[in-house]
Amino acid sequence: MARAESTHTVEAPEVALTTGKAGSATVTVLGRNGWHVNEEAPITLTINAPAGVAIAKAKLSRTDLAESKPERARFDVQVTAEKAGRQPVQAEARFVMCQESACKPVKETVTLMLEVSTDAAAKGRSKKAR
Repeated sequence: MARAESTHTVEAPEVALTTGKAGSATVTVLGRNGWHVNEEAPITLTINAPAGVAIAKAKLSRTDLAESKPERARFDVQVTAEKAGRQPVQAEARFVMCQESACKPVKETVTLMLEVSTDAAAKGRSKKAR
């Protein structure tokens, strides 16, 4: 899922997982229209996982960023789901966008969409792909 504002875009692509196996979801903040991610201000991602979904770390901060550049900041979220099906996971991102003359604090709600299959279903898909 991607959401675009005049200063930024937040991307959280759908993640395919297998029940009981850890996977990685990403949340990326991208600067737009001359705005950039402030590399000194706090940046956090707080995840509210539903029952049956385990998150390795529910609150991520600047030290947890997988990528940190003026044009983008990316969190990689380690997640495991116990039941098959589409499962939305709600998160809140807080960061600061800046341009030459101003900075703007942002609070953005993000949905991480998990597409979880059973191990047998995943094996069936890989056989069909061959």
